[in-house]
Amino acid sequence: MTSVFKPLKSVNTLVLAGILAAASLAAVAQTAVPAAPAAAGAAAHAGHHGPYRHDPARMQAHIAKRQAELKAKLAITPAQEGAWSAYTTALQPQARSAEPRPDRAAMRAELEKLTTPQRIDRMNALRTQRMTEMNAAMIKRGDATKSFYAALSADQQKVFDAQPMGRGGKGHGGHQGHHKG
Repeated sequence: MTSVFKPLKSVNTLVLAGILAAASLAAVAQTAVPAAPAAAGAAAHAGHHGPYRHDPARMQAHIAKRQAELKAKLAITPAQEGAWSAYTTALQPQARSAEPRPDRAAMRAELEKLTTPQRIDRMNALRTQRMTEMNAAMIKRGDATKSFYAALSADQQKVFDAQPMGRGGKGHGGHQGHHKG
């Protein structure tokens, strides 16, 4: 009886060897060489910030489409046009400040001249400045959303409340979260 199972045992061995080989190939494929730094950086930005991050025209077209859809859902009346215009204007992405953004190489060179505690203080100051600007923009959008909401009828408010969070939706005053699209 043991002779009957010998061929079966060698088939099992082959199947097991095939499974191990496939698993090995899968492991090797996952440790592939990373993409070029520029391509990897662009891919990371596209995934983290959405597909419109570096294409202002596409972003504007997307925003206009979403706003048109919301306006149609809400059935904005002529009397509400002023509130709608103020709302959509406040939701527009902020233009970059007139001050040019510091060059990364220049910033790196500046930081290299500092001691570690000075670098920490400089980075904290830059982060505080950026967070202050972001908070001010979020408050502005939130206030605009509240003003617009007050101009809506009860039925329109229900429609607005049912919108998903994100641009044109409730909660964030039009600010889109990182993982929404």
